[in-house]
Amino acid sequence: MSIWEYANPKKFMQTSAWALPWVSGLAVILLVAGLVWGFFFTPDDYKQGATVKIIYLHVPSAMMAISAWFMMLVGSLIWLIRRHHVSALTAKAAAPVGLTFTVIGLVTGAIWGQPMWGTWWAWDPRLTSFLILGLFYLGYIALWAAIEDPDTAADLTSVLCMVGSVFAFMSRYAVLFWNQGLHQGASVSVAGGDQVSNVYGLPLAVCVAGFVLLFVTLVLLRTRTEIRARRIKALIARERAVA
Repeated sequence: MSIWEYANPKKFMQTSAWALPWVSGLAVILLVAGLVWGFFFTPDDYKQGATVKIIYLHVPSAMMAISAWFMMLVGSLIWLIRRHHVSALTAKAAAPVGLTFTVIGLVTGAIWGQPMWGTWWAWDPRLTSFLILGLFYLGYIALWAAIEDPDTAADLTSVLCMVGSVFAFMSRYAVLFWNQGLHQGASVSVAGGDQVSNVYGLPLAVCVAGFVLLFVTLVLLRTRTEIRARRIKALIARERAVA
């Protein structure tokens, strides 16, 4: 069985219909468990106090905002190379979800930063690139809405996605390139060297897993909606042609 079978809309709809109850159910369990554990059963930090607990919203949302754009990039490249409509529709479906995570990341970052840095915002390299990424999300969504032909819209938004990936990359790794700036390095890294104590790190890991599954759930739902909308437009066009 080839992975490209799932580029077939019918196969995608069948598989996603089976997966959605499991993915969404596990997402709810992990989110509730992680947030309750983090906000109610972890101690206050000796420096940051209770403010540190915003980490359970800020870190997962910021991670998913960046990861969503890279997922859109993969979908866009598949569209440009293989012309699979499901990949383009998946990228389109992921954009509003990624934008929402970006807004959550910016707002929670400001709330966390104000008592820590003494300001709601600073033109830090990482913060600035993250803000620009949010503007690219808005431009991507607007470009899809502005172009009537879906294939042309998919082509142009795919190019925009590739350009915006520069800022997604900078949002993730800016602190490695610029030593100046208020934002700390990565709190959690798959390569090890985490900067978060297990007291906070374990519930944070549960929250991150919950956010990942929440993202998958929302993207699957929105992609299914996009496929249905495309089918309805095709049926309407066919009926008009016959009439």
